[in-house]
Amino acid sequence: MLFKKKEKESKPKKEKRVPVMKIGTHKKTVLALWLVLLSSVSFGVYKNFTAIDRHTVHEKEVIEQRIIDTNRIENFVRAFATDFYSWSNTQESIDARTTNISRYLTKELQDLNVDTVRQDIPTSSTVTDVKVWDIEQEGTQDFTVTYSVDQTVTEREQSIGCTSAYMVVVHVDDNGDMVITKNPTVSSLPGKSGYEPKIKESDGTADAATTEEVTEFLETFFKLYPTATEKELAYYVEGNVLTPVGCDYLYSELINPIFTKDGEQVKVSVSVKYLDNRTKAAQISQFELTLEKDSNWKIVG
Repeated sequence: MLFKKKEKESKPKKEKRVPVMKIGTHKKTVLALWLVLLSSVSFGVYKNFTAIDRHTVHEKEVIEQRIIDTNRIENFVRAFATDFYSWSNTQESIDARTTNISRYLTKELQDLNVDTVRQDIPTSSTVTDVKVWDIEQEGTQDFTVTYSVDQTVTEREQSIGCTSAYMVVVHVDDNGDMVITKNPTVSSLPGKSGYEPKIKESDGTADAATTEEVTEFLETFFKLYPTATEKELAYYVEGNVLTPVGCDYLYSELINPIFTKDGEQVKVSVSVKYLDNRTKAAQISQFELTLEKDSNWKIVG
């Protein structure tokens, strides 16, 4: 009897395990990492509470400006101009002029002006007015002054009036002393501007009845106004919009009143002609008024 050998059963192959590195809390490396993390967080919190704000600082240069009394400069130049442009053709007058202007000019300018007026010139001059038109500060202690001089110049028996404009530079010491450092130099004065304001016109917003009422009110008011007391004005005017003037004026007429309605108010632009009883000349005043009506019309602005 034949027996077959029982084949060996093949054993399943064991899977190859992938080595895994396990890190536990007991490892020194982990402890070190935790310490680093905690230190970082603590340091961040500390910096958050103790941080110093940083701002960009913009340094500003503060220039201290001294307050200069320009009235003193103006009076200094007026006095100088009166002496500088006044003379007669005598040696005594010329010597007096030289002495007088030395009180205003530097030594250099005194020497420069030695022969500007001589005894052999045929004219004499009297200053009738000096006007200071402009004082402009140059630096901290120098001022450019523009002024005009009205003179009466006499030659033999003939006299003429003339006006001239000049410019000088005045130096002011810390103690307030002054000296002219630039000789009178010809200059110009401002002329008349060509500016013309826009002519106001009624825009039709105030109806005929309102215009008539306001005109009647204004005529009554302006007849009273020149001599009105504060108590009398209170009936026509609110607050201190117009104050007593106490003038001897006689009312004549309203000239070209212009009415504009603005809500409940009426705005009036008007010229008022008076006769001045003192001079007998006409006096025309211009007013911009705002009126409101409660029980009666009243000037409120």
